[in-house]
Amino acid sequence: MEERRNINRVEYQVKSVIVLCDTYDKYYVDVDNVSPLGMGIKGPADLPDIIGKDIIIVADTLIMYALVNRQKKLDDGSYEIGIEAKKFTPDVLNYLFEHIGNE
Repeated sequence: MEERRNINRVEYQVKSVIVLCDTYDKYYVDVDNVSPLGMGIKGPADLPDIIGKDIIIVADTLIMYALVNRQKKLDDGSYEIGIEAKKFTPDVLNYLFEHIGNE
């Protein structure tokens, strides 16, 4: 059986930002691929442990609310991050409408 995260992934390389929903901390990342279920992301070496955290990711014209389900340290010190999409909540949508374009 094919692993779920490999199904329907397309290459989509773009500079992005993730926002941790509990602290509103921002981290600049690189998206490598995307699917309707999630994204493959490369994060910086100074990224804290975010496994199990809810995030908002803004990748060019895509915005996703997601749960971080995987964070693997790479040989160069950066991180490979896997996320799975979640349905938007009213709180997340309010944050987006209040903050996108105002900073």
